[in-house]
Amino acid sequence: MPLRILIVDDNQDAADLLGELLGEFSHQVVVVHDSKSALDLAAQAEFDVLILDIGLPRIDGWDLARKIRELPKNRSARVIAVSGYGREADRQRSRDAGFDAHFVKPVGIEELLSLLKVETKGGDL
Repeated sequence: MPLRILIVDDNQDAADLLGELLGEFSHQVVVVHDSKSALDLAAQAEFDVLILDIGLPRIDGWDLARKIRELPKNRSARVIAVSGYGREADRQRSRDAGFDAHFVKPVGIEELLSLLKVETKGGDL
């Protein structure tokens, strides 16, 4: 079953590539590159999964996750951190902010798909 996924990362190339890869598995993917756009979208539309970079300018991913969790439409969405921050303290901070998972960049698409419980197309990646 296709998921509605919001990707938020200020690294446009990485965000767009991840969006394209997830789109190959029939997911409906929206990519934005800043926290304000993400909050605006999350207030209007319901997503199954939100993939957030932690090192976002203005509103970091931890604060963004907290704000998204307050929005009625996305309270129950799965929120995943994808970040360059990988220390245990960073992972704990992600848990405290309400993230369901924390991946360190570069995240493997197979690892991400496994978390989303999606079967890949015969290992063609």
